[in-house]
Amino acid sequence: MYTLDLSRVPEKRIFSLGEKFSGCAPDGRKVGFTNYYMTLNGKPFFGISGELHYSRVAPDQWEDSIVKMRCGGVNILSAYVFWNVHEEEEGVFRFDGCRDLRCFLKVCEKHHMMVILRVGPFDHGEMRNGGLPDWLYGKPYDVRENDPGFLEAVRKYFRAIHGQMDGHYYRQGGCIVGIQIENEYRHSCAPWEMTAGVSNEWITSGHSGMDYMLALKKIMLEEGIVTPFYTATAWGGAVTPTNEALPLWGGYSYQPWLFYNKPGVHPATPEYIYRDNHNSAVTKEYNFEPSYDPESRPYACCEMMGGMMCSYKYRFRLDMRAVDALANTKLGSGCNLLGYYMYRGGTTPTGRLTPYLNEGQVPRRSYDYQAAVGEFGQVRESYRRLKAIHMFCSLFSGFLEETKTVLPEHLKELQPGDLEPLRFSARVKGNSGFLFVSNFQDHIDMRARYGEEVRLVLPGGEVTFRFDIAAGENAILPFGMTVGGTMLDWASAQPLAHVGDTWFFMVPDGMEPVYCFRGQEIRTRAGEAFRAGNETVMTLSRRDAGNLWVYRETAWLCDRPLLWDGEELKAEMECGAADVYIWSEGDRKFILCCRADSGLHPEPVSWRRTGMGRYVMDLPAETLPGHKRALLRVRYQGDIGNAFAANELISDNFCNGGEWDIRLDPYAEALKEQPLVIYLTPVRTGITVDVSAMAGLEEKADTEEAELLSAELVFADDAVIPEGKQRIMPHKEDR
Repeated sequence: MYTLDLSRVPEKRIFSLGEKFSGCAPDGRKVGFTNYYMTLNGKPFFGISGELHYSRVAPDQWEDSIVKMRCGGVNILSAYVFWNVHEEEEGVFRFDGCRDLRCFLKVCEKHHMMVILRVGPFDHGEMRNGGLPDWLYGKPYDVRENDPGFLEAVRKYFRAIHGQMDGHYYRQGGCIVGIQIENEYRHSCAPWEMTAGVSNEWITSGHSGMDYMLALKKIMLEEGIVTPFYTATAWGGAVTPTNEALPLWGGYSYQPWLFYNKPGVHPATPEYIYRDNHNSAVTKEYNFEPSYDPESRPYACCEMMGGMMCSYKYRFRLDMRAVDALANTKLGSGCNLLGYYMYRGGTTPTGRLTPYLNEGQVPRRSYDYQAAVGEFGQVRESYRRLKAIHMFCSLFSGFLEETKTVLPEHLKELQPGDLEPLRFSARVKGNSGFLFVSNFQDHIDMRARYGEEVRLVLPGGEVTFRFDIAAGENAILPFGMTVGGTMLDWASAQPLAHVGDTWFFMVPDGMEPVYCFRGQEIRTRAGEAFRAGNETVMTLSRRDAGNLWVYRETAWLCDRPLLWDGEELKAEMECGAADVYIWSEGDRKFILCCRADSGLHPEPVSWRRTGMGRYVMDLPAETLPGHKRALLRVRYQGDIGNAFAANELISDNFCNGGEWDIRLDPYAEALKEQPLVIYLTPVRTGITVDVSAMAGLEEKADTEEAELLSAELVFADDAVIPEGKQRIMPHKEDR
């Protein structure tokens, strides 16, 4: 049995951060920060930020992406504004197509999405030169420094993007609540792509210190870029003006940059060990060494791993459980603002002068990032797992933010490879709070745990949790919670939502759902409901928790993305039929309300081989238009996959053994004239380079492997659930 003493936990001293961290909209809405959490209209607000790069998403998918973010529990959208995307040629600014920042902001406002723009001037984001235009390379000044020439170029850039943002600031009734100043200043940089790989020439990480960061904010204010708050990345010793900007943190357990120079074996990281990151007595932890008193600012994140890209020398398939396990760990470490990078993947646009704007370590076009929402809007397992955590945060917003983190002693010296002790923490206020448990560790196979007991000593007595938990699973378990007018001492189930008179809980994999009311245990199982006082408790499995959607005070179950855009309820389907169930309080179960048949099915695609690794695809181009998206889903063996339509590289992929999706519907007309060509760069062994006279160089290899294994067309469409069908069907089929 583990024991954690919570009987004498002091309450937090909470105070406003003042005018530099707050703002007011014309209608009186106010956003701000205390030293502990974000506020909305003076009340605690649990912010959940997801990164989406508008310039990497086709405009016809902006709205769908934002709706999916909202439905997944994201309430703040974060986006890089890449300088080289907008001013590739000096003095020539582009805001057309996917670069149309103003149009993108209008879509955000339509769906009431708050926005933080990360305007640089240096961003990185695996963009060429970290987002700095090539033309800066030849200037008589250093970039990222307090040089008058560079700052004047930055001013012109800020002035141009302000022209797009003007009218959309929070103070004007718009969506922009925050601006990030620079990115990882004095911590990281990026290769100058003109010479990288030859001389390994890198952009400077900066030498001008705090004066540079303050100069950037001064220029912003002078050019009219005025928002309620500003942010700065704080990890790695980055320069952070905490009196002027909110310090933000992050963490990645898959780190491709470890292998930019050579391949290797990824080490296990300490990211899944709980910390106390809002404690003045703890000023140095893994990936958290603040230059300020930790209790003087919120512990907030902007770059928690929402996915990860493959680099050329590090190919992997992301364990989707790693994403929500990291969110659980950050929450259990005191985080009061979650921020994911990336939440929605994308495709980098091409330039006029430089075709490919991605950094050389990653694919030329693709930035799918194995994110919760993929490159073309595909919803992944991590999206559903994160949704369960976001529902929890929303359910307890107003209380969760004011709880204090307490750790067991054994975590202070725990190493990633030490798998024996249970990993847990508590967040508590008085006699109430949550037990955070994680049984996930990156790059190590965990074992299932059985018969765990955690005793919490509270001011009003003791509670003891007893539970099992599956390998790779995580959980947030409540104690001291009122349900149906009755005190729930503890539960081995995670709260999700409170709809009408029903509480929805999720039982994590490997657990038996037990609810202890005033010392009396109720044992149930997933799919069963029971009465607790004057309310109902419904327990869902981990799988069904990912399929739970709550809109308009109604709970639904659907194993396809069930999306509410403010006007219509739609099920996104790739094939087959979607069954939509609605919660019936009277029956205390989910009842089938409608069944929508998509009429869609995958269509096999044939091809002919025209060379080593080169294939011409036989596509029915006439069937591609008219769908939400049409993807060619490919499996192959090789090194790099490249897809060309009308001689344009439209998609590429570093082979990691997974599926490669290529969106085709935007190229339907071009494909009527010319075929889609897929070229697979082979994996070679025994490579030698023969040198002959007159600079004759020839690469030879003992073996070459490149083979297309399968290809099929996969269509997606939205099926609107008519208002009349959003009810219980007469035959009341059970769920």
